[in-house]
Amino acid sequence: QVQLVESGGGLVQPGGSLRLSCGAAGFTFSSYAVSWYRQAPGKERELVASITSGINTKYADSLKGRFTISRDNAKNTVYLQMNSLKPDDTAVYYCNAVKTTYGLPRMDYWGKGTLVTVAS
Repeated sequence: QVQLVESGGGLVQPGGSLRLSCGAAGFTFSSYAVSWYRQAPGKERELVASITSGINTKYADSLKGRFTISRDNAKNTVYLQMNSLKPDDTAVYYCNAVKTTYGLPRMDYWGKGTLVTVAS
């Protein structure tokens, strides 16, 4: 059974840090590009960071320097290290795994999200 499960969310004070994890099961995780998205109340879902199967990374311009995405294929897990958190970072954070292969259907999986609340 295919699963993507996010964990590590919670309540943190402004300026604090959290590390989110995205654990995968049921598919060859290492061959997928993985992204973190977030959706704040009343706002559209936005891309936070991505990491390819070859570990190339990309970040939303506004988050560069504060967030770091990484992966451990041996553990089928992608991480999002979030530092210097701000109240505006409050959102549900989602993990997305995608694989595109020429001539084959796009494979696209989503987790159910983990809530991050930044407040004092």
